[in-house]
Amino acid sequence: MEDQGLVSVIMPAYNSEAFIAESIQSVLDQTYSNWELLIIDDASTDSTPSIIQEFLGKDYRIRFLKNSTNRGTHHTRNKGIKAAQGDFIAFLDADDLWKPEKLKTQLNFLSEHDLNACYSSYELISENGERINKKVMALPVLSYAKLLKANYVGNLTGIYNSKMLGKIYSPQISKRQDWALWLEVIKKGGSMQGIQEALAVYRIRKNSISRNKLEMLRYNYRVYHDILGYNRYESLWKMLVFLNEQFFVKSKQIVPTKFEK
Repeated sequence: MEDQGLVSVIMPAYNSEAFIAESIQSVLDQTYSNWELLIIDDASTDSTPSIIQEFLGKDYRIRFLKNSTNRGTHHTRNKGIKAAQGDFIAFLDADDLWKPEKLKTQLNFLSEHDLNACYSSYELISENGERINKKVMALPVLSYAKLLKANYVGNLTGIYNSKMLGKIYSPQISKRQDWALWLEVIKKGGSMQGIQEALAVYRIRKNSISRNKLEMLRYNYRVYHDILGYNRYESLWKMLVFLNEQFFVKSKQIVPTKFEK
């Protein structure tokens, strides 16, 4: 298998004892082997750190970082990005999963299409791992203007070339920071292309930001106003565009599917 460069996989973790072993294993199962997994524990109070420790002795590619106090996903993810040594950076939260061909497929896709970043479709499971038989389809081409309307990139599927673009960090905002990160990736690297095959599996959690619509709207406004610098009226207008895009356009990207291993 051709070695296309080191991939740094960033995995923030907080009280993830029920899921993290399966998430780590999905990285270990990758058919592309040149990766490093940076797991950053955000001061968990459960057995997450001890579960991570069990994996450290099994594979030298796993690196373990810790926050002394709980700092939130944005700080934790950025800590991993800062420590990353890879030519590419990808993300996997401690409750989600990758399919074995994920990295190999994406690296080949980037090379074949001369891209700096790409993402893919992904499947959905319930919090306890039950198959929902639904898939979120990636758009074949994703421009900055389209991504500005709503977040089409499943963070667990995105990968970007940090050797070409430099390291791109999450902004200092508690939620929706992954959306802002991918906007910056496209701004620097041009439009992204989406792989139609589902290469990852997203776990729908009860406390997920996407299930809390009011909180999602509040942080969406902050992305437009605080991060991207639009004035109040521009931000409010973009919020109206977002609502239409999110609930009437983007919703069509969720399609029935049979679960694929």
